Amino acid sequence: MASLNVGNLGEYLREQRNAAQLSLRQLADAAGVSNPYLSQIERGLRKPSAEVLQQVAKALRISAETLYVRAGILDEREREELETRAVILADPSINERQKNVLLQIYDSFRRENGFVPETDETDKADEPDETPGADATPGADDALKADAAKDDNPHS
Repeated sequence: MASLNVGNLGEYLREQRNAAQLSLRQLADAAGVSNPYLSQIERGLRKPSAEVLQQVAKALRISAETLYVRAGILDEREREELETRAVILADPSINERQKNVLLQIYDSFRRENGFVPETDETDKADEPDETPGADATPGADDALKADAAKDDNPHS
């Protein structure tokens, strides 16, 4: 069986498994994959699906996005964007509306700096100024002020 150029992933998985003090069999059981399949992944003979990588990452208690990058599923910039979005969405100290506004601001800054967001779900809400080349910051400030006013007035 020829190597599929995922040796870097396999080596990394082996290092993480050893750091977690898990045997190959223990990790395979925890991730819900077969022992031989996991062994082939570690040796660079198999390229696992994103779902399998997610299961392995969960069992190792590491970032699935890191494994996606190592497997060539995501590039580094996509991983950083996903992690940023995940942190914002997971923050329990802000409400859903505030999370959406924050993601809109994040996307507007990325567009301003030449990066196109992978998903435009946050753009579906009405942004104050979507004209190309417009400075996104004033519109974002207005959205934050409006959001803060709504939070101050529970009857709105």
